[in-house]
Amino acid sequence: MNDDEFTLLKKDISKNGLLEPITLYDSQILDGRNRFMACEDLGIVPDFRDFKNGDPLSFVISLNLHRRHLTTSQRAVLASEVANMEVGRNWTKSPDKNTNKQSADLFNVGTTAIKEAKAIKRESPEKFEKIKSGELTLQQAKREIIKQNKKEQPELPTDKYRVIYADPPWDYGNDFTKAMPGSTRPNDYYPTMTISEICEMEISDILDDNAVLFLWVTSPLLEDSFKIIKAWDFKYKTSFVWDKVKHNFGYYNSVRHEFLLIATKGSCIPDIKKLYDSVVLIERTKHSEKPEYFRNLIDELYPHGKRIELFARNKYENWDDWGNEL
Repeated sequence: MNDDEFTLLKKDISKNGLLEPITLYDSQILDGRNRFMACEDLGIVPDFRDFKNGDPLSFVISLNLHRRHLTTSQRAVLASEVANMEVGRNWTKSPDKNTNKQSADLFNVGTTAIKEAKAIKRESPEKFEKIKSGELTLQQAKREIIKQNKKEQPELPTDKYRVIYADPPWDYGNDFTKAMPGSTRPNDYYPTMTISEICEMEISDILDDNAVLFLWVTSPLLEDSFKIIKAWDFKYKTSFVWDKVKHNFGYYNSVRHEFLLIATKGSCIPDIKKLYDSVVLIERTKHSEKPEYFRNLIDELYPHGKRIELFARNKYENWDDWGNEL
């Protein structure tokens, strides 16, 4: 309880007495710790009763879920703690049973939320406690941790490049998930940039006279991507469509594809006269991770000239890289 809630509890007990006894288990308080402390402050000797039947952990969880209006995030952090406990025979009968799944079912949350809560506790115990108290949600805590760990973007290189490969950290804005319950925003995973911030990058300064850009973009930001192409001194030519197989939330349809736009500066048609299919079906894996198929495709079409990946997360042979996630 916070201070205000505890003060109200003391006033109620002072006026009406202790209406519900303190429950003990092995001579320790199982339920009623706040009521016990309120009675101590008031100089009242409380009534006690012993817990005799059932699983004490399930008893406490059930009481709290019925008494308190817990948010989804609060239930998730509590579920993560319960999943780590050694539970009684009445709850789990097999030591190899998935306690995350059991705890998720009990608290009516997803196992992913439990894993996220555990990760937040490891990274920032203080934020974990703030989620438990209702001061932060899981997503707010994740974004704060990402912001704290954010490295400054390095300076752009001074070399000139013929091939540019970019997967910008698009900012979808605050309304991205309003119509899509259960979805998450990119800034739950990494620091994002607005369209203006991406446009203002001085990419034209690092381009050869003849250069090609391969730019990843999702359907909601397709129109905005052309502002970036123009700001970076390119002209749109064509696109590949990555069919991810798995579906994502969307406002108007279930989105399972992403675009890889191709734009050029000057004359930069492929060195190799080979036509790849424009639609590529590869099942997606981790959030925002792109298949290596497309990098290999770029290398085959454009084997000549210096190449750089912007917003890179990994290093590759024969590629320069730039970004704050390396």
